Amino acid sequence: MIEIPQIDLTVIAPMLTVFAWASVLLLVDLLVIPRDRKRVTGYLALGGLGVAALIALPLWGKAATTFTSAPGSPGMVVLDNYALTLTWLFLLIGAIAIAISLDYLPRQGIEQGEFYPLILFAVGGMILMAQGTDLIVLFLAIELLSITLYVLTGFAYPRLSSEEAAMKYLLLGAFAAGFFVYGIALVFGATGSVNLFEIGLFMSELEAGVMPILLVVGIGLILVAFGFKVALVPFHMWTPDVYEGSPTPVAAFMSVGTKGAALAGLLRILEIAVPTLADSWTPILWMMAALTMIWGNVAALVQNNVKRMLAYSSIGHAGYILLGIMSVSERGTQGFLYYLLAYALTNLGAFAVVIALEQRGESAWSINDFNGLWKRQGMLAVAMAVFMISLAGVPPTAGFVGKFYVFTAAWESGLGWLVLIAVITSAIAAFFYLRIVVRMFMHEPVREVQPLLYRGLSIGIGVSAVGVMLFGLIPSPIVALARQSIIAALGG
Repeated sequence: MIEIPQIDLTVIAPMLTVFAWASVLLLVDLLVIPRDRKRVTGYLALGGLGVAALIALPLWGKAATTFTSAPGSPGMVVLDNYALTLTWLFLLIGAIAIAISLDYLPRQGIEQGEFYPLILFAVGGMILMAQGTDLIVLFLAIELLSITLYVLTGFAYPRLSSEEAAMKYLLLGAFAAGFFVYGIALVFGATGSVNLFEIGLFMSELEAGVMPILLVVGIGLILVAFGFKVALVPFHMWTPDVYEGSPTPVAAFMSVGTKGAALAGLLRILEIAVPTLADSWTPILWMMAALTMIWGNVAALVQNNVKRMLAYSSIGHAGYILLGIMSVSERGTQGFLYYLLAYALTNLGAFAVVIALEQRGESAWSINDFNGLWKRQGMLAVAMAVFMISLAGVPPTAGFVGKFYVFTAAWESGLGWLVLIAVITSAIAAFFYLRIVVRMFMHEPVREVQPLLYRGLSIGIGVSAVGVMLFGLIPSPIVALARQSIIAALGG
């Protein structure tokens, strides 16, 4: 007899809101919004994200699953505080990305109404990654996110660099998807299930010393796929070219959203499905994290293109965030969630300042264009300085608190050598971050590049800068929020 799945739409209400709003917005943009008023579509998209955030509020503290084969059985999608915390974070990322795009798109001559629904679809994919407890669901989520990003990366048509970036991302992304699918097939062959809880139960019932080789290889292939999405070394090669070629708001959105979503899904896999394989996956992640921190920060040292520098910087920060996942502890998960928020606000703000310096027909990404920014646009220079010192991990910014939590958790988990590498690479990173601050305040302009600030861009920079400083000075509310989310993340 065929069992009818138990479906509770309340569990996926915020995600459904985002997807439904994006679908309706496509039709509204096509049939209602005039060709010269596409910014209205952006405002409507912001409204949709706000509605989704409000719908998620009454769900806090509840625990439920949906798409279950029978009452009491593990579901494919879960509602818990961990998922809701990440949902609000992804909605915030999407909102800031849309805000800094409102004036960028017409300035660059690439304003199309489809841009904003694509951002919403990507945000929906991120939320599904945070809620998924089934390998098939996680695959669908990561591919939904990837497909929208392929289109957004090439959105600056007919700029050749944008089309080249989209093609590179598409080809390498398809290659990574193949690893993911093959890994899922091997895991299913070894355990008979693709549900994370059922895989975890299978692992707990194995005799000591017995480990199916298919399962180990399958998890390894899945780690490769996640390594590509997070831009971990040696799967990082696409990152600088794709970030440089894509529209700057897309690069900003991609640098924080994709990492957060992929690492959120990876945390569930490692801590729910295969915690007993920690002795196998910890050395692999240890090596990947160390290489990622070293290569990302050393390669950024020689960059004179600020957009490429931020791309390599994002590689290095992926290694720092990975420390939180490897620290199998409450403090580690707290650090992971806090670092995601701090990094999201900081990196979105830094890219927003780069947008302010871009001119139509010319991309002012050279570090020399930051010379004397203090004299041309004082508040913009102050905001960029805040973002740079936060990325460097200097107090009293949110970046410092995030690194403190992650490094402390890693040290307590016995990852002392990895923490040492993290501290050394952070010191290296301080050089190229503070170099921009020095150029803004202590150098004379090389050539006149007048920043262009519009309402949406100013709001995005302001919200990011205030958040970075506020959560650095008063981290307690975010730490408390993270603490209430960790039990679900650790499979409790």
